[in-house]
Amino acid sequence: MDDVDHRNGIKDMQPDRIIYLFDPLCGWCYGASPMLTRLMAEGTSIEAIPTGLFSGSGARPLDEAFSAYAWANDQRIQRLTGQEFSRDYLEKVLRKQGSMFDSTATTRGVVAAGSHTPQTRFSALQTLQHGRYVRGLDTSDQTVVANLLEEAGLSEAAARVRQPDDGLRLAVADLVKIGKRLFHQSNANGVPALIIEKGESRRLVDSSALFSNFQNLKAHVEAA
Repeated sequence: MDDVDHRNGIKDMQPDRIIYLFDPLCGWCYGASPMLTRLMAEGTSIEAIPTGLFSGSGARPLDEAFSAYAWANDQRIQRLTGQEFSRDYLEKVLRKQGSMFDSTATTRGVVAAGSHTPQTRFSALQTLQHGRYVRGLDTSDQTVVANLLEEAGLSEAAARVRQPDDGLRLAVADLVKIGKRLFHQSNANGVPALIIEKGESRRLVDSSALFSNFQNLKAHVEAA
């Protein structure tokens, strides 16, 4: 079993744990947030690990064709999950001239927020998702990300996002490397992805369970 670098705030792999693989700009990950929040409210520990799907070589310009595709997909997610994708998001993010679809800044924000307490990663992710999809703020911009973290009381993380240091860049690179490895080892076909660890085994939960009903999700988790 892989050991995880303590620099990222993740302890060595423990049994009976849920790993949540995500990208901050993944609309389906935003759609899955309510279900994951309910699991955590019932005492389930969830380790949020980014995969870097839409950063680096995965980043791209938000041109008209891609914006239209993203909005159509987002409307499907909204109908299925009830998560809001606002008109401000459509006009100020998807249709923003010269905008990029790039999760680098948001991933840094999530990792910086969880540098001392890994559980803070998920709450920081939710803050940034709400800023983007509801408030219509362009979270591909590091200043926007820093401001949202500041508003959430995460001043130290905000400062590191405004002026990324080598430690943060290394922590992000290490954590994304772990996320990619887990993604491929579990044969996931996209994000969001939930991996259940029990003893020495890992099993991927069918992602459809995140978009059905809560009892069905619990049954999938318990059966994994």
